[in-house]
Amino acid sequence: MEYSITNLAVDNVGENVYAKAFAIGEEMEQRKRIPLVSVLLASYNHQKYVEAAVRSVMEQKGVDFELIVVDDGSTDGSPQILERLQRELGFTYVHRENKGFIATMNELLQMARGKYYCSFASDDVMPAERLYRQSQFLAKHSGSVACFGQVVPMTAEGVIGKKMIPLYLHNVPEVKFEEIFVSDKALHGCSEMFVTEAVRSLGGYDTRFYFEDMPLYFALLTKYGPQPVSPDIVCCAYREHGSNMHGDHNKMYREILRLLELYKNHPLYAYACKRWRARWFSTLAYKNKREALRRLPELASLTPAFIKRLPKLFIPSWLLKC
Repeated sequence: MEYSITNLAVDNVGENVYAKAFAIGEEMEQRKRIPLVSVLLASYNHQKYVEAAVRSVMEQKGVDFELIVVDDGSTDGSPQILERLQRELGFTYVHRENKGFIATMNELLQMARGKYYCSFASDDVMPAERLYRQSQFLAKHSGSVACFGQVVPMTAEGVIGKKMIPLYLHNVPEVKFEEIFVSDKALHGCSEMFVTEAVRSLGGYDTRFYFEDMPLYFALLTKYGPQPVSPDIVCCAYREHGSNMHGDHNKMYREILRLLELYKNHPLYAYACKRWRARWFSTLAYKNKREALRRLPELASLTPAFIKRLPKLFIPSWLLKC
């Protein structure tokens, strides 16, 4: 039964009917409004974390936004949790068979209605006022098509750190293609906000790679030039646990080197490959010294970037910073 304030008989209804009518009316009005920001969340097998992620987004204030969730064929309890949350909170939710992460991100991008959008992971937590503050920041940089912020660490149990991760503070006040290309700077995938049509103009997310962020950053910075970075807008509490997407370091760095090949005519290509191999070695020297030693012939170079990391192979991991 549909309720309308204009045709309710006052003598025959109770307050609960009026309340329902107002609620339905407000929900319809919200759906008619075009949001300023779309939040795109790809869900896959994060039943322990997805509720906290969704609630942190839906608690955002000060800006019109929409949350769109696509569950990519989760085999755990994530779909049931998301169905319950959708009934309670009223976001857009799609559950379907598994198509893979990049296909899911492109599907989400096509569904987005906002002028701006940001992607968000189903195992992270969004700080209060992130959407309001970052959309204001991007609007003030009217010539830009993207902006980036900061990240704080969070344990698997949900304990949020108080200090921003220093790596991403180095990006302030802007990031350039060459800096990302040669591994001088790094961007975090949950610290971004984009002009939606700008990313669509690039063709969305590159299906040739298993990760979504770096191919997009390379393409966007190449086409549109340097983009601003906020020093104090915390965009994400990044949950650190064993099943993070970037946990397979060998796979990740092989993909990065394959991405670099698309830019092999760039004058910094050879230098960039050596810098990224040095980072690969550094990660292995901290995480898996046996594997670092095995890959030494492949990753070694006579560059300062590699030479300064070589001692990590002989220092106990508990004495090192990753």
